[in-house]
Amino acid sequence: MKKRVVSLMLAAMMMVMAVGCGAKSDNGSASNGGGAADASALGADGKFAETQHITVEVYDRGNDGGSDPVNNKYTDYIKKGMLDKYNVEVEFVAVPRWTEVEQISNLLAANNAPDVCVTYDIATIETYGNMGGIVDMKDALEANKELLPNLWKHLGETNIYWDQNPETNAIWDIEAVRENQNDVNTFIREDWLKKLNLEVPKTTEDFYKVLCAFRDNADTLLGADASKMIPYSISYDAGYRAKTLTMSFADPKMSDKEYYVNSFDDRGFTIPGVKEGFSLLNKWYNEGLIWKDFALYGAGDKTEDDLIKAGYVGAFTHNWDYPFRDGENSIEANIKKFGGDEAQFIAIDPFQDKNGTHTKWISGPVDRKIFFPATNDNILASLLYLDWISTPENIQYLQIGDEGVTHEVGEGGVISIIAATGNDIQNSGMNIDYTITTNGLKLVDPELTEKSLAYSYAGVDPALVEAADKIAKTDDRAAKSYHIGSIEAETGMGDPLSQKRDQIIDQAIVAPTADFEKVFDQGMQEYLSAGGQAIIDERKAKWESIHGDKENLD
Repeated sequence: MKKRVVSLMLAAMMMVMAVGCGAKSDNGSASNGGGAADASALGADGKFAETQHITVEVYDRGNDGGSDPVNNKYTDYIKKGMLDKYNVEVEFVAVPRWTEVEQISNLLAANNAPDVCVTYDIATIETYGNMGGIVDMKDALEANKELLPNLWKHLGETNIYWDQNPETNAIWDIEAVRENQNDVNTFIREDWLKKLNLEVPKTTEDFYKVLCAFRDNADTLLGADASKMIPYSISYDAGYRAKTLTMSFADPKMSDKEYYVNSFDDRGFTIPGVKEGFSLLNKWYNEGLIWKDFALYGAGDKTEDDLIKAGYVGAFTHNWDYPFRDGENSIEANIKKFGGDEAQFIAIDPFQDKNGTHTKWISGPVDRKIFFPATNDNILASLLYLDWISTPENIQYLQIGDEGVTHEVGEGGVISIIAATGNDIQNSGMNIDYTITTNGLKLVDPELTEKSLAYSYAGVDPALVEAADKIAKTDDRAAKSYHIGSIEAETGMGDPLSQKRDQIIDQAIVAPTADFEKVFDQGMQEYLSAGGQAIIDERKAKWESIHGDKENLD
Protein backbone atom coordinates (compact mmCIF):
# COMPACT_ATOMS: atom_id res chain seq x y z
CA MET A 1 0.00 0.00 0.00
CA LYS A 2 2.82 2.40 0.88
CA LYS A 3 4.49 1.65 -2.46
CA ARG A 4 1.27 2.50 -4.25
CA VAL A 5 0.98 5.85 -2.46
CA VAL A 6 4.61 6.72 -3.26
CA SER A 7 4.07 5.82 -6.91
CA LEU A 8 1.02 8.06 -7.14
CA MET A 9 2.88 10.90 -5.45
CA LEU A 10 5.85 10.59 -7.79
CA ALA A 11 3.54 10.46 -10.78
CA ALA A 12 1.74 13.55 -9.54
CA MET A 13 5.02 15.42 -9.11
CA MET A 14 6.07 14.49 -12.65
CA MET A 15 2.69 15.72 -13.89
CA VAL A 16 3.12 19.09 -12.21
CA MET A 17 6.62 19.46 -13.63
CA ALA A 18 5.26 18.68 -17.08
CA VAL A 19 2.42 21.15 -16.74
CA GLY A 20 4.74 23.87 -15.47
CA CYS A 21 3.25 27.29 -15.01
CA GLY A 22 0.60 26.84 -17.65
CA ALA A 23 0.19 28.40 -21.03
CA LYS A 24 -2.50 30.61 -22.47
CA SER A 25 -4.91 28.92 -24.82
CA ASP A 26 -6.45 30.54 -27.85
CA ASN A 27 -9.40 31.71 -25.76
CA GLY A 28 -7.20 33.32 -23.14
CA SER A 29 -7.63 30.67 -20.43
CA ALA A 30 -4.85 29.98 -17.97
CA SER A 31 -4.18 26.26 -17.79
CA ASN A 32 -3.20 26.30 -14.12
CA GLY A 33 -5.66 28.90 -12.96
CA GLY A 34 -3.09 31.69 -12.99
CA GLY A 35 -5.78 34.20 -13.91
CA ALA A 36 -9.42 34.54 -14.80
CA ALA A 37 -10.57 33.14 -18.13
CA ASP A 38 -10.83 35.94 -20.70
CA ALA A 39 -14.47 36.63 -21.61
CA SER A 40 -13.34 38.77 -24.55
CA ALA A 41 -12.92 35.52 -26.44
CA LEU A 42 -16.71 35.48 -26.87
CA GLY A 43 -18.41 37.37 -29.66
CA ALA A 44 -21.45 39.62 -29.37
CA ASP A 45 -23.64 36.54 -29.81
CA GLY A 46 -22.02 34.91 -26.78
CA LYS A 47 -20.23 32.31 -28.90
CA PHE A 48 -16.59 31.59 -29.55
CA ALA A 49 -15.56 32.71 -33.03
CA GLU A 50 -13.62 29.47 -33.50
CA THR A 51 -15.05 26.15 -32.41
CA GLN A 52 -13.66 25.09 -29.04
CA HIS A 53 -13.28 21.52 -27.77
CA ILE A 54 -13.52 20.26 -24.21
CA THR A 55 -13.57 16.81 -22.64
CA VAL A 56 -15.92 15.92 -19.78
CA GLU A 57 -15.79 12.97 -17.40
CA VAL A 58 -18.81 10.69 -17.16
CA TYR A 59 -19.18 7.59 -14.99
CA ASP A 60 -19.38 4.18 -16.61
CA ARG A 61 -21.49 2.11 -14.24
CA GLY A 62 -21.26 -1.08 -16.27
CA ASN A 63 -25.04 -1.44 -16.25
CA ASP A 64 -26.34 -4.57 -17.91
CA GLY A 65 -28.45 -3.43 -20.84
CA GLY A 66 -27.70 0.23 -20.18
CA SER A 67 -26.94 2.86 -22.78
CA ASP A 68 -23.41 3.77 -23.92
CA PRO A 69 -22.31 6.38 -21.34
CA VAL A 70 -20.43 8.45 -23.93
CA ASN A 71 -22.88 8.10 -26.80
CA ASN A 72 -26.59 8.20 -26.12
CA LYS A 73 -29.62 10.47 -26.33
CA TYR A 74 -28.48 12.64 -23.44
CA THR A 75 -24.91 13.09 -24.61
CA ASP A 76 -26.33 14.11 -27.99
CA TYR A 77 -28.60 16.64 -26.27
CA ILE A 78 -25.67 18.16 -24.38
CA LYS A 79 -23.37 18.22 -27.40
CA LYS A 80 -25.95 19.94 -29.58
CA GLY A 81 -26.85 22.43 -26.86
CA MET A 82 -23.25 23.45 -26.19
CA LEU A 83 -22.40 23.71 -29.88
CA ASP A 84 -25.49 25.79 -30.67
CA LYS A 85 -25.11 28.16 -27.73
CA TYR A 86 -21.35 28.56 -27.39
CA ASN A 87 -19.75 26.88 -30.42
CA VAL A 88 -18.13 24.36 -28.06
CA GLU A 89 -17.69 20.71 -28.95
CA VAL A 90 -18.07 18.36 -26.01
CA GLU A 91 -16.41 14.96 -25.86
CA PHE A 92 -17.28 12.60 -23.02
CA VAL A 93 -14.64 10.42 -21.37
CA ALA A 94 -15.83 7.35 -19.46
CA VAL A 95 -14.37 6.60 -16.02
CA PRO A 96 -15.45 3.42 -14.18
CA ARG A 97 -17.74 4.47 -11.33
CA TRP A 98 -16.63 1.89 -8.78
CA THR A 99 -12.90 2.57 -9.13
CA GLU A 100 -13.24 6.27 -9.93
CA VAL A 101 -10.80 7.49 -7.26
CA GLU A 102 -7.97 5.30 -8.52
CA GLN A 103 -8.83 5.95 -12.17
CA ILE A 104 -9.00 9.74 -11.90
CA SER A 105 -5.71 9.71 -9.95
CA ASN A 106 -4.08 7.74 -12.74
CA LEU A 107 -5.44 10.12 -15.38
CA LEU A 108 -4.23 13.15 -13.45
CA ALA A 109 -0.79 11.63 -12.97
CA ALA A 110 -0.57 10.86 -16.70
CA ASN A 111 -1.60 14.41 -17.74
CA ASN A 112 -4.60 12.84 -19.43
CA ALA A 113 -7.54 13.83 -17.23
CA PRO A 114 -10.66 15.30 -18.87
CA ASP A 115 -11.01 19.09 -18.83
CA VAL A 116 -14.03 18.79 -16.53
CA CYS A 117 -13.55 16.20 -13.79
CA VAL A 118 -15.84 14.96 -11.07
CA THR A 119 -15.12 12.87 -7.98
CA TYR A 120 -16.57 12.08 -4.58
CA ASP A 121 -13.09 12.11 -3.06
CA ILE A 122 -11.87 15.47 -1.75
CA ALA A 123 -8.53 13.92 -0.71
CA THR A 124 -7.62 13.30 -4.36
CA ILE A 125 -8.29 16.93 -5.22
CA GLU A 126 -6.27 18.19 -2.28
CA THR A 127 -3.39 15.86 -3.11
CA TYR A 128 -3.01 17.17 -6.63
CA GLY A 129 -4.06 20.71 -5.72
CA ASN A 130 -1.21 20.98 -3.24
CA MET A 131 1.16 20.04 -6.05
CA GLY A 132 -0.21 22.56 -8.50
CA GLY A 133 -2.04 19.97 -10.55
CA ILE A 134 -5.54 21.44 -10.07
CA VAL A 135 -6.83 24.77 -11.36
CA ASP A 136 -7.61 27.47 -8.81
CA MET A 137 -11.07 28.40 -10.10
CA LYS A 138 -11.63 31.42 -7.86
CA ASP A 139 -10.63 34.26 -10.23
CA ALA A 140 -12.34 32.71 -13.23
CA LEU A 141 -15.56 32.06 -11.33
CA GLU A 142 -15.75 35.54 -9.88
CA ALA A 143 -14.59 37.52 -12.94
CA ASN A 144 -17.11 35.73 -15.16
CA LYS A 145 -20.03 35.73 -12.73
CA GLU A 146 -22.28 37.55 -15.21
CA LEU A 147 -21.57 34.88 -17.82
CA LEU A 148 -22.44 32.13 -15.34
CA PRO A 149 -25.83 33.13 -13.88
CA ASN A 150 -27.25 29.62 -13.75
CA LEU A 151 -24.18 28.14 -12.10
CA TRP A 152 -24.05 30.82 -9.41
CA LYS A 153 -27.79 30.70 -8.77
CA HIS A 154 -27.93 26.92 -8.66
CA LEU A 155 -24.88 26.30 -6.47
CA GLY A 156 -25.02 29.57 -4.56
CA GLU A 157 -22.11 30.87 -2.56
CA THR A 158 -22.49 27.98 -0.12
CA ASN A 159 -21.52 25.28 -2.62
CA ILE A 160 -19.10 27.39 -4.64
CA TYR A 161 -17.08 28.39 -1.58
CA TRP A 162 -17.68 25.20 0.44
CA ASP A 163 -14.12 23.88 0.02
CA GLN A 164 -12.32 27.21 -0.32
CA ASN A 165 -8.95 27.27 1.41
CA PRO A 166 -9.22 29.82 4.26
CA GLU A 167 -5.52 30.67 4.08
CA THR A 168 -4.94 31.00 0.32
CA ASN A 169 -8.58 31.56 -0.77
CA ALA A 170 -7.99 29.03 -3.55
CA ILE A 171 -11.01 27.16 -4.91
CA TRP A 172 -9.84 23.86 -6.33
CA ASP A 173 -13.35 22.44 -6.62
CA ILE A 174 -16.98 23.44 -6.44
CA GLU A 175 -19.57 21.22 -4.83
CA ALA A 176 -22.60 19.92 -6.68
CA VAL A 177 -25.95 20.48 -4.97
CA ARG A 178 -27.42 17.53 -3.14
CA GLU A 179 -31.10 18.24 -3.63
CA ASN A 180 -32.13 15.49 -1.25
CA GLN A 181 -29.66 14.96 1.59
CA ASN A 182 -30.95 11.49 2.50
CA ASP A 183 -28.25 8.93 3.21
CA VAL A 184 -29.01 5.28 3.97
CA ASN A 185 -32.05 3.29 5.04
CA THR A 186 -32.63 -0.24 6.26
CA PHE A 187 -35.12 -2.29 4.24
CA ILE A 188 -36.97 -5.44 5.24
CA ARG A 189 -39.22 -7.97 3.51
CA GLU A 190 -42.70 -6.91 4.57
CA ASP A 191 -44.25 -10.09 3.21
CA TRP A 192 -41.93 -12.20 5.39
CA LEU A 193 -42.97 -10.24 8.46
CA LYS A 194 -46.60 -10.90 7.66
CA LYS A 195 -45.98 -14.56 6.91
CA LEU A 196 -44.36 -15.04 10.33
CA ASN A 197 -46.88 -12.74 12.06
CA LEU A 198 -44.11 -10.35 13.17
CA GLU A 199 -44.33 -6.64 13.87
CA VAL A 200 -42.15 -4.11 12.05
CA PRO A 201 -39.03 -3.83 14.26
CA LYS A 202 -38.78 -0.52 16.11
CA THR A 203 -35.60 -1.07 18.12
CA THR A 204 -32.22 -2.70 17.56
CA GLU A 205 -33.28 -5.61 19.78
CA ASP A 206 -36.51 -5.99 17.78
CA PHE A 207 -34.48 -6.09 14.58
CA TYR A 208 -32.20 -8.79 15.99
CA LYS A 209 -35.18 -10.94 16.99
CA VAL A 210 -36.69 -10.60 13.51
CA LEU A 211 -33.41 -11.68 11.91
CA CYS A 212 -33.37 -14.71 14.19
CA ALA A 213 -36.94 -15.50 13.13
CA PHE A 214 -35.97 -15.30 9.46
CA ARG A 215 -33.05 -17.65 10.07
CA ASP A 216 -35.06 -20.10 12.14
CA ASN A 217 -37.98 -20.19 9.70
CA ALA A 218 -36.02 -20.51 6.48
CA ASP A 219 -38.00 -23.61 5.47
CA THR A 220 -41.26 -21.71 5.78
CA LEU A 221 -39.99 -18.65 3.92
CA LEU A 222 -37.86 -20.26 1.19
CA GLY A 223 -38.94 -23.90 1.03
CA ALA A 224 -36.47 -25.90 -1.03
CA ASP A 225 -34.11 -22.91 -1.09
CA ALA A 226 -33.93 -22.68 2.72
CA SER A 227 -30.16 -23.18 2.68
CA LYS A 228 -29.81 -19.94 0.72
CA MET A 229 -31.42 -17.84 3.45
CA ILE A 230 -29.63 -14.55 4.25
CA PRO A 231 -31.39 -12.78 7.12
CA TYR A 232 -29.33 -9.57 6.79
CA SER A 233 -27.03 -8.45 4.00
CA ILE A 234 -24.18 -5.97 4.03
CA SER A 235 -21.26 -5.59 1.63
CA TYR A 236 -17.47 -5.40 1.88
CA ASP A 237 -18.05 -1.67 2.58
CA ALA A 238 -19.68 -2.46 5.90
CA GLY A 239 -18.81 0.93 7.35
CA TYR A 240 -21.26 2.49 4.92
CA ARG A 241 -23.71 -0.34 4.51
CA ALA A 242 -24.35 -0.68 8.24
CA LYS A 243 -24.02 3.03 8.95
CA THR A 244 -27.40 3.59 10.58
CA LEU A 245 -26.60 0.75 12.99
CA THR A 246 -22.97 1.56 13.82
CA MET A 247 -23.53 5.32 14.09
CA SER A 248 -26.45 4.75 16.45
CA PHE A 249 -23.76 4.00 19.05
CA ALA A 250 -22.16 7.44 18.57
CA ASP A 251 -23.09 10.32 20.85
CA PRO A 252 -26.05 12.10 19.17
CA LYS A 253 -24.84 15.31 20.86
CA MET A 254 -21.29 14.97 19.52
CA SER A 255 -19.70 18.38 19.02
CA ASP A 256 -18.95 19.80 15.59
CA LYS A 257 -15.27 19.74 16.51
CA GLU A 258 -15.19 16.04 17.40
CA TYR A 259 -17.20 15.17 14.33
CA TYR A 260 -14.92 17.21 12.05
CA VAL A 261 -11.74 15.76 13.55
CA ASN A 262 -12.96 12.23 12.80
CA SER A 263 -15.01 12.78 9.65
CA PHE A 264 -12.06 12.55 7.25
CA ASP A 265 -13.28 8.98 7.15
CA ASP A 266 -16.87 9.25 5.96
CA ARG A 267 -17.73 5.87 7.47
CA GLY A 268 -17.11 7.21 10.99
CA PHE A 269 -14.47 4.56 11.64
CA THR A 270 -12.66 6.50 14.39
CA ILE A 271 -15.73 8.09 15.97
CA PRO A 272 -16.12 7.02 19.61
CA GLY A 273 -18.83 4.40 20.05
CA VAL A 274 -18.97 2.86 16.58
CA LYS A 275 -16.77 -0.04 17.70
CA GLU A 276 -19.74 -1.27 19.71
CA GLY A 277 -21.79 -1.31 16.54
CA PHE A 278 -19.21 -3.41 14.71
CA SER A 279 -19.05 -5.71 17.73
CA LEU A 280 -22.80 -6.28 17.38
CA LEU A 281 -22.36 -7.09 13.69
CA ASN A 282 -19.66 -9.59 14.68
CA LYS A 283 -22.09 -11.26 17.08
CA TRP A 284 -24.79 -11.42 14.42
CA TYR A 285 -22.35 -12.79 11.84
CA ASN A 286 -21.29 -15.59 14.15
CA GLU A 287 -24.93 -16.42 14.78
CA GLY A 288 -25.55 -16.89 11.06
CA LEU A 289 -27.61 -13.72 10.64
CA ILE A 290 -25.37 -11.93 8.12
CA TRP A 291 -24.47 -12.97 4.58
CA LYS A 292 -21.40 -15.13 5.14
CA ASP A 293 -19.69 -14.04 1.90
CA PHE A 294 -20.28 -10.28 2.23
CA ALA A 295 -16.56 -9.46 2.32
CA LEU A 296 -15.66 -11.36 -0.85
CA TYR A 297 -17.27 -9.14 -3.48
CA GLY A 298 -15.86 -5.71 -4.24
CA ALA A 299 -17.22 -2.49 -5.68
CA GLY A 300 -19.48 -2.87 -8.69
CA ASP A 301 -20.03 -6.60 -8.24
CA LYS A 302 -23.67 -7.61 -8.78
CA THR A 303 -23.70 -10.79 -6.68
CA GLU A 304 -25.41 -9.25 -3.65
CA ASP A 305 -28.03 -7.49 -5.78
CA ASP A 306 -28.77 -10.76 -7.54
CA LEU A 307 -29.27 -12.56 -4.21
CA ILE A 308 -31.64 -9.85 -3.01
CA LYS A 309 -33.57 -9.88 -6.29
CA ALA A 310 -33.81 -13.68 -6.17
CA GLY A 311 -35.61 -13.44 -2.84
CA TYR A 312 -33.01 -14.91 -0.47
CA VAL A 313 -32.43 -11.78 1.64
CA GLY A 314 -34.66 -10.68 4.50
CA ALA A 315 -33.16 -7.25 5.22
CA PHE A 316 -30.36 -4.99 4.06
CA THR A 317 -29.08 -1.46 4.55
CA HIS A 318 -28.23 0.68 1.53
CA ASN A 319 -28.82 4.05 -0.12
CA TRP A 320 -32.16 5.43 1.01
CA ASP A 321 -33.89 4.60 -2.29
CA TYR A 322 -31.81 1.63 -3.46
CA PRO A 323 -34.59 -0.97 -3.94
CA PHE A 324 -36.47 1.41 -6.23
CA ARG A 325 -33.70 2.23 -8.69
CA ASP A 326 -33.22 0.93 -12.26
CA GLY A 327 -36.81 0.55 -13.44
CA GLU A 328 -37.57 -2.97 -14.64
CA ASN A 329 -34.19 -4.11 -13.30
CA SER A 330 -34.85 -2.74 -9.80
CA ILE A 331 -34.88 -4.88 -6.68
CA GLU A 332 -38.52 -3.96 -6.09
CA ALA A 333 -39.52 -5.15 -9.57
CA ASN A 334 -37.49 -8.35 -9.49
CA ILE A 335 -38.44 -9.47 -6.00
CA LYS A 336 -42.03 -9.93 -7.18
CA LYS A 337 -40.90 -12.26 -9.97
CA PHE A 338 -39.59 -14.72 -7.40
CA GLY A 339 -41.71 -14.01 -4.35
CA GLY A 340 -45.06 -13.11 -5.85
CA ASP A 341 -47.07 -9.91 -5.92
CA GLU A 342 -46.97 -9.50 -2.12
CA ALA A 343 -43.17 -9.55 -2.00
CA GLN A 344 -41.67 -6.15 -1.31
CA PHE A 345 -39.11 -4.33 0.78
CA ILE A 346 -40.18 -1.51 3.05
CA ALA A 347 -37.98 1.02 4.81
CA ILE A 348 -37.71 0.74 8.60
CA ASP A 349 -36.03 2.80 11.31
CA PRO A 350 -35.09 0.46 14.19
CA PHE A 351 -31.67 1.67 15.34
CA GLN A 352 -32.09 3.97 18.32
CA ASP A 353 -29.26 5.97 19.88
CA LYS A 354 -28.78 6.47 23.60
CA ASN A 355 -31.36 9.28 23.62
CA GLY A 356 -34.02 7.08 22.07
CA THR A 357 -33.85 9.02 18.80
CA HIS A 358 -32.61 7.88 15.40
CA THR A 359 -29.84 10.36 14.64
CA LYS A 360 -28.67 10.03 11.06
CA TRP A 361 -25.34 11.64 10.25
CA ILE A 362 -25.68 12.99 6.74
CA SER A 363 -23.64 15.21 4.47
CA GLY A 364 -24.32 18.88 3.99
CA PRO A 365 -26.09 20.12 0.83
CA VAL A 366 -23.05 18.99 -1.16
CA ASP A 367 -22.34 16.03 -3.36
CA ARG A 368 -19.68 15.40 -6.00
CA LYS A 369 -16.73 17.73 -6.35
CA ILE A 370 -16.19 19.29 -9.77
CA PHE A 371 -12.70 20.44 -10.69
CA PHE A 372 -10.42 21.26 -13.59
CA PRO A 373 -6.99 19.62 -13.93
CA ALA A 374 -4.02 21.91 -14.63
CA THR A 375 -3.92 20.49 -18.15
CA ASN A 376 -7.24 22.19 -18.93
CA ASP A 377 -6.40 24.91 -21.46
CA ASN A 378 -9.98 26.03 -21.97
CA ILE A 379 -11.23 27.28 -18.62
CA LEU A 380 -13.90 29.59 -20.03
CA ALA A 381 -15.51 26.92 -22.20
CA SER A 382 -15.43 24.53 -19.25
CA LEU A 383 -17.18 27.05 -16.99
CA LEU A 384 -19.77 27.74 -19.66
CA TYR A 385 -20.38 24.00 -19.79
CA LEU A 386 -21.09 23.97 -16.05
CA ASP A 387 -23.44 26.91 -16.47
CA TRP A 388 -25.27 25.16 -19.30
CA ILE A 389 -25.90 21.98 -17.31
CA SER A 390 -27.03 24.12 -14.36
CA THR A 391 -29.77 25.76 -16.42
CA PRO A 392 -33.15 24.68 -14.95
CA GLU A 393 -34.64 23.63 -18.29
CA ASN A 394 -31.57 21.55 -19.16
CA ILE A 395 -31.51 19.87 -15.76
CA GLN A 396 -35.18 18.98 -16.13
CA TYR A 397 -34.80 17.51 -19.61
CA LEU A 398 -31.72 15.49 -18.70
CA GLN A 399 -33.55 14.11 -15.66
CA ILE A 400 -36.93 13.21 -17.15
CA GLY A 401 -36.36 13.11 -20.91
CA ASP A 402 -39.32 13.02 -23.30
CA GLU A 403 -42.94 12.52 -22.35
CA GLY A 404 -44.16 9.05 -23.25
CA VAL A 405 -40.60 7.76 -23.52
CA THR A 406 -39.03 8.26 -20.10
CA HIS A 407 -41.86 9.95 -18.21
CA GLU A 408 -45.57 10.50 -18.07
CA VAL A 409 -47.48 13.55 -16.83
CA GLY A 410 -50.22 12.84 -14.33
CA GLU A 411 -52.81 14.81 -12.42
CA GLY A 412 -51.61 18.28 -11.47
CA GLY A 413 -48.57 17.90 -13.70
CA VAL A 414 -46.92 15.27 -11.50
CA ILE A 415 -44.05 13.59 -13.34
CA SER A 416 -43.89 9.79 -13.23
CA ILE A 417 -40.73 8.12 -14.53
CA ILE A 418 -41.29 5.12 -16.80
CA ALA A 419 -38.83 2.50 -18.02
CA ALA A 420 -36.96 3.38 -21.21
CA THR A 421 -35.07 1.32 -23.75
CA GLY A 422 -31.97 1.72 -25.92
CA ASN A 423 -30.35 5.15 -26.07
CA ASP A 424 -33.10 6.59 -23.85
CA ILE A 425 -32.01 4.51 -20.85
CA GLN A 426 -30.63 6.57 -17.99
CA ASN A 427 -27.67 4.73 -16.46
CA SER A 428 -28.00 6.57 -13.15
CA GLY A 429 -30.99 7.66 -11.12
CA MET A 430 -32.32 10.96 -12.47
CA ASN A 431 -29.37 10.93 -14.87
CA ILE A 432 -27.01 12.43 -12.29
CA ASP A 433 -23.99 11.32 -14.30
CA TYR A 434 -24.78 14.16 -16.73
CA THR A 435 -26.30 16.66 -14.30
CA ILE A 436 -23.01 16.77 -12.42
CA THR A 437 -23.90 19.97 -10.56
CA THR A 438 -27.13 18.34 -9.34
CA ASN A 439 -27.88 15.16 -7.42
CA GLY A 440 -31.58 14.57 -6.87
CA LEU A 441 -34.78 15.51 -8.63
CA LYS A 442 -34.92 19.19 -9.62
CA LEU A 443 -37.70 20.25 -11.95
CA VAL A 444 -38.15 23.84 -13.04
CA ASP A 445 -41.13 24.14 -10.66
CA PRO A 446 -40.01 23.51 -7.03
CA GLU A 447 -43.54 22.61 -5.92
CA LEU A 448 -43.87 20.08 -8.72
CA THR A 449 -40.48 18.64 -7.78
CA GLU A 450 -41.69 17.89 -4.28
CA LYS A 451 -44.89 16.30 -5.57
CA SER A 452 -43.06 14.21 -8.16
CA LEU A 453 -40.25 12.77 -6.00
CA ALA A 454 -42.24 9.69 -5.04
CA TYR A 455 -43.07 9.10 -8.72
CA SER A 456 -39.45 9.24 -9.87
CA TYR A 457 -38.98 5.47 -9.85
CA ALA A 458 -40.46 3.51 -12.72
CA GLY A 459 -42.89 0.79 -11.67
CA VAL A 460 -42.61 1.48 -7.92
CA ASP A 461 -45.53 2.25 -5.61
CA PRO A 462 -45.08 5.96 -4.66
CA ALA A 463 -46.15 5.16 -1.10
CA LEU A 464 -43.01 3.05 -0.61
CA VAL A 465 -40.83 5.96 -1.74
CA GLU A 466 -42.66 8.46 0.46
CA ALA A 467 -42.20 6.24 3.50
CA ALA A 468 -38.49 5.71 2.77
CA ASP A 469 -37.98 9.44 2.28
CA LYS A 470 -39.68 10.25 5.58
CA ILE A 471 -37.58 7.72 7.50
CA ALA A 472 -34.34 8.90 5.91
CA LYS A 473 -35.13 12.45 7.06
CA THR A 474 -35.99 11.50 10.64
CA ASP A 475 -33.55 13.00 13.19
CA ASP A 476 -31.08 14.08 10.51
CA ARG A 477 -27.93 15.87 11.52
CA ALA A 478 -26.17 17.46 8.55
CA ALA A 479 -22.46 18.19 8.27
CA LYS A 480 -21.33 21.80 7.91
CA SER A 481 -18.65 23.62 5.98
CA TYR A 482 -15.99 23.99 8.65
CA HIS A 483 -13.76 26.28 6.55
CA ILE A 484 -10.57 24.59 7.65
CA GLY A 485 -8.88 24.10 4.30
CA SER A 486 -6.70 21.23 3.14
CA ILE A 487 -4.96 18.90 5.59
CA GLU A 488 -1.43 18.02 4.52
CA ALA A 489 -1.52 14.67 6.34
CA GLU A 490 -4.39 13.58 4.08
CA THR A 491 -2.31 14.00 0.91
CA GLY A 492 -2.32 10.72 -0.98
CA MET A 493 -4.02 8.88 1.89
CA GLY A 494 -7.71 8.93 0.94
CA ASP A 495 -7.84 5.74 -1.12
CA PRO A 496 -5.22 3.72 0.83
CA LEU A 497 -6.82 4.45 4.20
CA SER A 498 -10.29 3.67 2.85
CA GLN A 499 -9.08 0.29 1.60
CA LYS A 500 -7.37 -0.44 4.90
CA ARG A 501 -10.49 0.56 6.84
CA ASP A 502 -12.66 -1.80 4.82
CA GLN A 503 -10.25 -4.69 5.38
CA ILE A 504 -10.09 -4.06 9.13
CA ILE A 505 -13.86 -3.84 9.52
CA ASP A 506 -14.45 -6.94 7.43
CA GLN A 507 -11.85 -8.95 9.35
CA ALA A 508 -13.30 -7.83 12.67
CA ILE A 509 -16.86 -8.76 11.70
CA VAL A 510 -15.96 -12.28 10.51
CA ALA A 511 -13.57 -13.02 13.40
CA PRO A 512 -14.64 -15.47 16.10
CA THR A 513 -16.53 -13.46 18.70
CA ALA A 514 -13.84 -14.12 21.31
CA ASP A 515 -11.27 -12.53 18.97
CA PHE A 516 -13.25 -9.45 17.92
CA GLU A 517 -11.68 -7.10 20.46
CA LYS A 518 -8.14 -8.11 19.55
CA VAL A 519 -8.72 -7.99 15.78
CA PHE A 520 -10.49 -4.63 15.85
CA ASP A 521 -8.05 -2.95 18.23
CA GLN A 522 -5.00 -4.21 16.36
CA GLY A 523 -6.51 -3.10 13.08
CA MET A 524 -7.34 0.33 14.46
CA GLN A 525 -3.77 0.76 15.70
CA GLU A 526 -2.44 -0.17 12.26
CA TYR A 527 -4.87 2.28 10.66
CA LEU A 528 -3.83 5.11 12.95
CA SER A 529 -0.13 4.31 12.46
CA ALA A 530 -0.60 4.24 8.68
CA GLY A 531 -1.69 7.89 8.65
CA GLY A 532 -5.00 8.09 10.47
CA GLN A 533 -3.55 9.54 13.68
CA ALA A 534 -1.56 12.18 11.82
CA ILE A 535 -4.74 13.32 10.10
CA ILE A 536 -6.66 13.45 13.39
CA ASP A 537 -3.88 15.45 15.04
CA GLU A 538 -3.61 17.94 12.19
CA ARG A 539 -7.37 18.37 11.95
CA LYS A 540 -7.56 19.07 15.67
CA ALA A 541 -4.71 21.58 15.48
CA LYS A 542 -6.20 23.30 12.44
CA TRP A 543 -9.62 23.55 14.09
CA GLU A 544 -8.12 25.16 17.17
CA SER A 545 -6.00 27.57 15.12
CA ILE A 546 -9.09 28.78 13.24
CA HIS A 547 -12.00 28.32 15.67
CA GLY A 548 -10.15 28.50 18.97
CA ASP A 549 -11.89 26.71 21.82
CA LYS A 550 -15.31 26.64 20.09
CA GLU A 551 -16.76 23.15 20.10
CA ASN A 552 -19.72 23.96 17.85
CA LEU A 553 -20.25 26.33 14.94
CA ASP A 554 -23.39 28.36 14.47
